[in-house]
Amino acid sequence: MENVAIFDSPGKGRGLKATKEFWAGDVIFSEPSLAAVVFDSLAERICHSCFRRQDKLQRCGQCKFAHYCDRTCQRAGWAEHKQECGAIKAYGKAPNENIRLVARIMWRLDKEGSVVSDMQLITLEELEDHIADMQEDELKEFKVDIHNFLDYWPRNSKQHTIDVISHLFGVVNCNGFTVSDQRGLQAVGVGLFPNLCLVNHDCWPNCTVILNHGKIELRSLGKIAEGEELTVAYVDFLNLSEERQRLLKTQYFFDCTCEHCKNHIKDDLKLGGKEENGVKPSEEQVKEATDYCFQMLEKMDKARLNGEYHEVVKICRECIEKTEPVLADTHIYLLRMWSTLSEVQAYLQYFNDAADYARKMVEGYVKLYHPNNAALGMAAMRAGVTHWQAGEIEVGHGMICKAYAILMVTHGPTHPITKDLEAMRMQTEMELRMFKQNEYVYHSMREAALKNRPMTMMHEPKSVEEGIKNLFHRRK
Repeated sequence: MENVAIFDSPGKGRGLKATKEFWAGDVIFSEPSLAAVVFDSLAERICHSCFRRQDKLQRCGQCKFAHYCDRTCQRAGWAEHKQECGAIKAYGKAPNENIRLVARIMWRLDKEGSVVSDMQLITLEELEDHIADMQEDELKEFKVDIHNFLDYWPRNSKQHTIDVISHLFGVVNCNGFTVSDQRGLQAVGVGLFPNLCLVNHDCWPNCTVILNHGKIELRSLGKIAEGEELTVAYVDFLNLSEERQRLLKTQYFFDCTCEHCKNHIKDDLKLGGKEENGVKPSEEQVKEATDYCFQMLEKMDKARLNGEYHEVVKICRECIEKTEPVLADTHIYLLRMWSTLSEVQAYLQYFNDAADYARKMVEGYVKLYHPNNAALGMAAMRAGVTHWQAGEIEVGHGMICKAYAILMVTHGPTHPITKDLEAMRMQTEMELRMFKQNEYVYHSMREAALKNRPMTMMHEPKSVEEGIKNLFHRRK
């Protein structure tokens, strides 16, 4: 942790600043979790030790709740699970993820003290819990969790005051960090990383956070000068300034005063009209198209949740046909339509259509996001794969190279998804050389290869970027 120092950030309280200069892709620090648990909804599909997604998991024979890849993972996770296992058996069921996480943290603190490693910059007692800032309905749920925790916490474990327990729940509530699966594509659990709690928010940050081989890494997105504050984005920049400020106030209890919020930077692009030959649609036309798009997004989301994918395609097509001539290619509702339609069409194996909409989505993202934003990298990767599936090798290779360049900064060379991208990049580069030598031979060989090894169905449509955008865990 010699790369960072705690300081008083004007208007923000404590923060972290760089003690040396950094460049894009540098790892400023990495940190293992103090404790982490799998989400309730994924308890039977994710290993409780390594957080990998597996088709077949072995269940703990004692509590029947924890699941593991194999004996190796079970042994590795036993130190954390031992007391939890007995508590679940005695309680009769597994409590929710917040209660399980607080219990794991408390057992570890009871065993090792308030500082569990030489790397830890701050104790949990020193972190804000924001209990006094909670709304009435949130406070009600909070009290229910504490009540259930008291029933769950074993009598033979060290007993703590209500104030200590409440503080830990508050810390988890506003500082819990999403833990992703091994590919980094899906949020599968929540953990607490004390040093990360010190990194303040900025809507246009100079750092990003990624989970890599069980540890979080704080990585630089560009040049950071010695003494400069380190920041990450708690919410997605694709939201309008007003919406970002609302989310930050309700979820993290502060008013964002960053330049992008104060000056509403790029808000005009996010709800803008399409300009052609210097002519723009009227404000009334843009508002009408925006309202229509919003209504159709609600219909589309409902159809997608129900798995009615052909209905999703119909809704998206209808909306795009009506609003695309009016709305800018950076309009956030139109971007969502393109993103969803691309994803669903790829799942249904209409790759040409999927590729077209994926490309439009990336072109819009490029105008809105920081050039090294992880969501932009993931979108470019998806577009690259979709173009490859459509047989458009030149565009596909270009998109994959673009994604690779971004993810080398945001994820680093050792992350599983970057390694996957490197393999894709090499494959598409080889295919592109073949294509340039003889298009006919390339397409003939490709067709034969696909017949011998049929294209597997895509995963069911879920938002690929969700795990990247929503880094900090909040109970919905």
